[in-house]
Amino acid sequence: MADYKAPLRDMRFVLNEVFDVASLWAQLPALAETVDAETVEAILEEAGKVTSQRIAPLNRGADEEGCHWKDTVVTTPAGFPQAYQTYAEGGWVGVGGDPTYGGMGMPKVVSAQVEEMINSASLAFGLYPMLTAGACLSINAHASDELKQTYLPNMYAGVWAGSMCLTEAHAGTDLGIIRTKAEPQADGSYTISGTKIFITGGEHDLTENIIHLVLAKLPDAPAGPKGISLFLVPKFMVNADGSLGARNTLSCGSIEHKMGIQASATCVMNFDGAVGYIVGEPNKGLAAMFTMMNYERLGVGIQGLASAERSYQNAIEYARDRLQSRSPTGPKAKDKVADPIIVHPDVRRMLLTMKAFNEGGRAFSTYVAMQLDTAKFSEDAVTRKRAEDLVALLTPVAKAFLTDLGLETTVHGQQVFGGHGFIREWGQEQLVRDVRITQIYEGTNGIQALDLVGRKVIGSGGAFYQLFADEVRHFISTAAPELAEFTKPLAAAVDNLDKLTAWLLDRVKNDPNEIGAASVEYLHVFGYTAYAYMWALMARAALGKQGQEDFYASKLGTARFYFARLLPRIHSLTASVKAGSESLFLLDAEQF
Repeated sequence: MADYKAPLRDMRFVLNEVFDVASLWAQLPALAETVDAETVEAILEEAGKVTSQRIAPLNRGADEEGCHWKDTVVTTPAGFPQAYQTYAEGGWVGVGGDPTYGGMGMPKVVSAQVEEMINSASLAFGLYPMLTAGACLSINAHASDELKQTYLPNMYAGVWAGSMCLTEAHAGTDLGIIRTKAEPQADGSYTISGTKIFITGGEHDLTENIIHLVLAKLPDAPAGPKGISLFLVPKFMVNADGSLGARNTLSCGSIEHKMGIQASATCVMNFDGAVGYIVGEPNKGLAAMFTMMNYERLGVGIQGLASAERSYQNAIEYARDRLQSRSPTGPKAKDKVADPIIVHPDVRRMLLTMKAFNEGGRAFSTYVAMQLDTAKFSEDAVTRKRAEDLVALLTPVAKAFLTDLGLETTVHGQQVFGGHGFIREWGQEQLVRDVRITQIYEGTNGIQALDLVGRKVIGSGGAFYQLFADEVRHFISTAAPELAEFTKPLAAAVDNLDKLTAWLLDRVKNDPNEIGAASVEYLHVFGYTAYAYMWALMARAALGKQGQEDFYASKLGTARFYFARLLPRIHSLTASVKAGSESLFLLDAEQF
């Protein structure tokens, strides 16, 4: 396996040359006071070092060893506790955290790059700080000042970790039927009783305390999702002076044996009258949880990108070194017994597909992060509302499309290796196994597609979609003539998506099955079109600079490949959507 190298050059290109994020920060006073180009550059450089030098070397061994469970105690693989301490001491857990409580206060466009690096280095390792950061978001947005002051500083510092306890064995996506109960106590606290499954980082040995955010129902709660409340439940109680007190009545009943992310502790958590504190208002737990969901779902999309980037780095090194057969046009490495496999058209097809998806995904995830920053920090109500609507529209696309392409890209990387890609010691098969979970957790990709089509497109009457389409059309109408090779196919793709959206809005009036029948393919048409917009933006930034640096020539060549070989996928996907729902219901359940 190749040594991981953080793609800092491309990150700088996206941040500075494609999106000019400094100009965005200048428009947001809250960021203008805390963020500057020099600080961001230092953060990216240092994050690249710690992820590549300290964490990435642990990835293979940690996968082989996995986590261990014995008598409710979970032990992480060798090297993880020490690496986590290094990571925490660098302030990385709180890179996007509120400075009031010790966080760095960096915008999402910056923390998104750090997330990619840590997850490329080790997806399993990256889950621990990711869940902590997510828990911090909800606490900071909804908890009382007392809870924030008690818990956030140590969580941002990485001294304490966080977990999100949502899922129950009988209730996956349907959280409205959870059974975990919360009983109010005279002192204002609650006792929490129930069992949660699939809890990432529910128990481990990386930190001295773990702060669980638990969804539960009060005794008088209304039925369904409107009766869910959110509670903060610490593993160890916290004394008035901030020191740790008695162990709370909660424990890890077991850890899951999984396909991938073996070094991430996926726990069954039992709460046996554990002391907890309400976060936010009673029966408003889902709203409090969804505060962090847009960030977390973008974060999972970035995990797909991160795995794909690691796979590409391995594959390109292998393709340059592996000798096999001769080029179809004659020998290229005449001093060797065969040519490196990078000369072969099909290998180039796979490598370019990986490169185009990764660089397009990096631009798209950064673009969505910009909307999150605008929605959070803008002082203009109209600007903030537009960004919020774009976040709502694009979040399911970011989560599902990046992770679907993450699996495709890691499989391409494995295929480049041939038989060696199937052997564990080369590392490619681990990436395939690890990335597979990203399509499942934080809302399966099928649920994301339903959310996009049902809630965001149809639910808004097409208004959310129109915001995005209008932005792309404005870019096309103002683009320089020399960009025509990119803007012309982009315009055709947007026209296609316009018509498909209108078709769906009409069809669902008479057939509610059309939403579910069309959703996955529609999301992919949207994703490929959004990536075309990203590639046109990147081409604009690179055009005319080819002679300055090979980087720009590479960027333009990859853009041309995307438009020629990958964007045309929208046509078969569009045909599938327009085939309608009828063929899905030709069989009775017994006929399957």
